[in-house]
Amino acid sequence: MAAAQISVRSAFTGLLISLLSLGSAQGGKLLVIPGDGSHWTGMKPLVEELGRRGNQVVVVIPEASLSMGPSEHTTTLTFPVSFTKESMTKDLGKKLDFLMTTDVSTTVARLKNYWNSMVMLSNYTMITCESMLYNKELMQTLRDYDFDALLTDPFWPVGIITGAYLDIPSIYMHGSLPCPLDFIATRCPSPVSYVPLRQTHYSNRMSLWERTVNLLRSLLEPAACSRLYIYADKVASDILQRETSIVELASDAALWLIRFDFSFEFPMPLMPNMIMIGGIKVGKPKPLPHVSLLLLGYLDIFKNKLLDSIE
Repeated sequence: MAAAQISVRSAFTGLLISLLSLGSAQGGKLLVIPGDGSHWTGMKPLVEELGRRGNQVVVVIPEASLSMGPSEHTTTLTFPVSFTKESMTKDLGKKLDFLMTTDVSTTVARLKNYWNSMVMLSNYTMITCESMLYNKELMQTLRDYDFDALLTDPFWPVGIITGAYLDIPSIYMHGSLPCPLDFIATRCPSPVSYVPLRQTHYSNRMSLWERTVNLLRSLLEPAACSRLYIYADKVASDILQRETSIVELASDAALWLIRFDFSFEFPMPLMPNMIMIGGIKVGKPKPLPHVSLLLLGYLDIFKNKLLDSIE
């Protein structure tokens, strides 16, 4: 069993490594369907590096977005949407204001706010889904590329559905998800006695009451994911011509790249195809400017004089 798990993990990891390491003559074809905002800024460095190393990287984005646009060493395809950047910004601001001003002073209030956020995000995650998936010309273009793999953010169901439609291996890269889609889809164990659920702000040393709340949240999670992707499930079933759900489609993911660092997380089980890659977008630090070096020198002199006076 252990040998099989190692073999599976090696195979999935090899898929990504091969895309990173192959030269231009042997480069792979990678389809990228990113999310907007911080979802894109966290993925962009990896996407550009894959393109720089000779892979054919095609990024599909809507014509209007908060932060997405052409990136280096990639091909960008766009599709029309029914909103503008200004209307999207205004709508998102209203949603954030509502979530930030909601009362979360009690456990019941926090549970209610958690559910309300699923209801609100169920519409937000669909803003580009139908515009892309029902664009027959674009979807045929993607099929003609004959991609080797898909890289997407599972927060946005459009990538999950596209991967299933094109029948190619899917690599999911994400930070914090509204509901634990990664753990539910992979059937990853999550002992509520010492693994605090996200956004509970508990530690791994919980009181009896905190464990009870953690248990209640864990029982609510599958329903929360179903509510979050309620509209996406209908679109997925229509596009794929069979009854399905986002959770079911996500269970076929080849690799989950989680933008957390194990040193900052509480101990938790992970499945063989779940890998933490926290800090991947941190660039090479720039040298300190000359004025900063001078300041550090003065501080060092001051420290030495202070120590001499104490002695």
